[in-house]
Amino acid sequence: MKEAAELFKILSVDKRIEIIELLKKGDTSVNAMAEALGITQSAVSQHLRVLKAAGFVKDKRQGYWIYYSLNKDVLEKCRQRLNRICTCGCLGGQVKLR
Repeated sequence: MKEAAELFKILSVDKRIEIIELLKKGDTSVNAMAEALGITQSAVSQHLRVLKAAGFVKDKRQGYWIYYSLNKDVLEKCRQRLNRICTCGCLGGQVKLR
């Protein structure tokens, strides 16, 4: 997995987060993602290339189509990493400001 700064850089783009949200619902093609997100297939493909290189998504060819899915193991490692970074106590409720 990428270092923390690289992780945040990858996830700093709203459309990439939206793609991850879409893929949480199940395997999806570039065409379906482009329609759901209101962006071009080319833009979706560029975001998927970044997410795939980071290990967040994987692909599977079914005939002519390629379907993308989440790599849940990598996402779980990402969640654990973010939990280690976030040690402010905000998970249990309100954050106390000093």
